[in-house]
Amino acid sequence: MKAATAHIDTQALAHNLSQIRLQAPNSKILAVVKANAYGHGLLDVAKSLTNVDAYGVARIEEALTLRAGGVVKPILLLEGFYASTDLPVLVTNNIHTVVHSIEQLEALEQADLDGPVRVWVKIDTGMHRLGLRPEQVPQFMQRLNDCNNVAKPLRFISHFGNADDLGSDITVKQIECFSTLTKPYEGERSLAASAGVLAWPDSHFEWIRPGIIMYGVSPFDQLDRMASSYNLQPVMTLTSSLIAVREVKKGEQVGYGGIWTSERDTKVGVIAIGYGDGYPRCAPNGTPVMVNGRIVPTAGRVSMDMLTVDLGPDATDKVGDEATLWGKGLPAEVVAQYTGVIAYELMTKLTPRVAMTYS
Repeated sequence: MKAATAHIDTQALAHNLSQIRLQAPNSKILAVVKANAYGHGLLDVAKSLTNVDAYGVARIEEALTLRAGGVVKPILLLEGFYASTDLPVLVTNNIHTVVHSIEQLEALEQADLDGPVRVWVKIDTGMHRLGLRPEQVPQFMQRLNDCNNVAKPLRFISHFGNADDLGSDITVKQIECFSTLTKPYEGERSLAASAGVLAWPDSHFEWIRPGIIMYGVSPFDQLDRMASSYNLQPVMTLTSSLIAVREVKKGEQVGYGGIWTSERDTKVGVIAIGYGDGYPRCAPNGTPVMVNGRIVPTAGRVSMDMLTVDLGPDATDKVGDEATLWGKGLPAEVVAQYTGVIAYELMTKLTPRVAMTYS
């Protein structure tokens, strides 16, 4: 009997990558493996993604973990470097960096480095989070091109704010803005992350940056646009085991706060997983769990180490049987609809005590 375990299917990962290539056959792939590869295991996932052109991470520590683990392909810091002291580390380890601010530009201009840094210029095309405003681009580009610490040609990157809204005219405007601002310059470009890859082909440019779709989860909220609609397969299946099956009488309450009261005589299963493993405490009564091939509802508040499900009065489930919290047979997108916690967060919030297996 196993407690919380995330089973990572590397064949599904490879399958998803092949489907992504069909979506953008003329683009290079920068595989986004930040946040511990969306909870799937940074180094193991990167090593299995041999057929990509580069990797994207958020923090320099993630990049150094990849290098220490033997990954040699280009790695891009998607948030850029945080301090001037990072720059020699980038040069030594051949790590690319986004540059999105005047502070980063000045650090590059003032640094004494053993070689140039490969820079991706971040342009704010409408999300208004990071990046150069359009009117800043010409002067910024001049200074970067004049800087000996910057490898040439430069590359360009931006990020969508509403790409999951398929009726959004904001996305169209962002594509037009990015195309216009980068047209005068030599250098490869990247705009499309997961939603852009699937829904906005005009945004593919020379590089795409698949993230959540590599792991077999849709970036869209609509249940008619789940990952399976795009022939993507779940890479993570989160399971645990029944550690108790109990008789509960009609009118009895289960769990902290008594937020669930049984409407009938039934059997309740106790599963060894809780918010201490990263399962969301906010999951309401009725959130689906799969036990022995059928969907059963949660019953009562999620505890730190356990949750309970209503197995039904005629259940034959027994202690030791496996329960699936999301993955094969129960898409993470479905669980997300019930909990209000997006699938990205479900997977990235798994805690270290969840065992990881790879096959």
